[in-house]
This record gives sequence, structure tokens and C-alpha cells, in this order.
Amino acid sequence: MTSERRRRLAAVEATEAHVRRFFAGHEVEVVAYDLGFRRRRKVPDFRVMVVGPGPRESRWSYVSAGCWSAVNHDGHGLEFVMTSAHREPRVVDLLAMTAYYHSSHRLDHWHTLPIGEPWLPGSTCDHLLVSLPYLHGPDLERCDLPDGHARLLWLLPITASEKTFRREHGTEALEQRFDDAAIDPTDPARAPVA
Repeated sequence: MTSERRRRLAAVEATEAHVRRFFAGHEVEVVAYDLGFRRRRKVPDFRVMVVGPGPRESRWSYVSAGCWSAVNHDGHGLEFVMTSAHREPRVVDLLAMTAYYHSSHRLDHWHTLPIGEPWLPGSTCDHLLVSLPYLHGPDLERCDLPDGHARLLWLLPITASEKTFRREHGTEALEQRFDDAAIDPTDPARAPVA
């Protein structure tokens, strides 16, 4: 095993340990997701931790591991979190899509990415906003790694009209609209706020 491979695996293991500590008392399943040959080369150690409901959170949480290993700058990089009301295999697919997209486009806080279809059936949300992990708080956000740290950011499903509003008025104005409307970010049928 090369030293680079050991470094990547140490980061993945540290991310998994961080998630397990944060979600103590929850069932955590690690899903090894095969991105396919060409994509696997971009994010070689990618996996998703599927966190069941428990004492800290009544919803399902999904956390990537392996994005930091593929894209980090001086030991600092990102992993991604999504949340749903029910166990949704589609969310694992969305995290895999985001990981591959991130490997080429270098996502960061407040970026958006199109997903080309509803995040879940019946939803009008067809984009993802990279945001702070508001549902979980800052203790999940920072993950110390042997060679730096990963910032765990939330992927919030949004509509095309919300993306346009964000571009015209800023992300803080969009987030204020989410707060004012008291949206349930895990509801695929939620009404757009813009």
C-alpha cells in the first residue's frame, strides 16, 4: 500500500469515527459506493455513512467520506451531509454525484449545483445548495483528520427559482426566507420560498 493510499484511508477512517461519535446511539451503516471505473479514479475511496434515527436526530442522515481525500488544499477539504425523513437510497446516489462533481468543480460553502431532476420523486427541488449543517450544528461541521481537517457541509435541496433568488439577492436573503417560511428541508413536496 502506498503512503498516499494510507493517508487517504486514514482520512476516511477519521471521518467515519467523527460521524460515529457525533451520532452516538444511532445505527451507522457504511455503504461502499462504486462510482464506476473512470469516476472511481477521481474519488477512489468514496463511501457514504447512512445514519439511522436515534437520540440526536429523528431523521436519516447521510455523510460522505472520501471527498477530502480526492480534493483537499493543504490538508483542508470538504465532506457532505444530506438529510431525509425516511431511508432513501436516492440520497446515497446524490452524495456520489456530488463527490464526483466536487472532484472537478471544487464546491464550497454557498455554491449550488444542478442535479437535473427532482432530488426525490414529486419534488420541485432540482438543485443543491452547499450550506452550513444547520440541522446538526457546528460540532458535526469540523472533523479533525491526521493531516488536516474536513468541513462537513450540508447539501440542501432547493428549486431553480430559489437558486435564481439566491443569485439576485444573496444566500443570506434566501436562508432568511427559509427561516421565515419554517420549511421542512426533508419534505420533498415543500413549497418554494421564491
